[in-house]
Formats: sequence, structure tokens, C-alpha cells
Amino acid sequence: MVEDIDALRAALAAHGITLPSLGVDPLTLAGWTKHPPLVALGNCTVVTARRLTDALRVAAGG
Repeated sequence: MVEDIDALRAALAAHGITLPSLGVDPLTLAGWTKHPPLVALGNCTVVTARRLTDALRVAAGG
């Protein structure tokens, strides 16, 4: 899971996007559910949200 988060962090960084609180959700990591731990994307500024939106649009071909 850490490798997946690192890969996501690197992919976002390639587009100039940083999610400071990107990490593993501690409650789900502690085993409070039967499901695998969740990735916590965290909060971001409106500017970061726009950059993320733009990167996803470009990746989708639009």
C-alpha cells in the first residue's frame, strides 16, 4: 500500500500537484473494518483542486 501511495504522490507531483495529507487512513489501517485500508487524500486548496481537475481532463482526452 505504501508503494501505491508513493506512486500516486509522484504522479501528482509530475503535474505540479501536492496533497499534503496524502496517506493511509489510520482508522481503516487499524482494522476497524473487514475491507482493505483506505487511502486518505486529505484536504486541498481550490487551486490544487483545479489543477487536479485539469490533469484528469487532459488524461481523459478532453
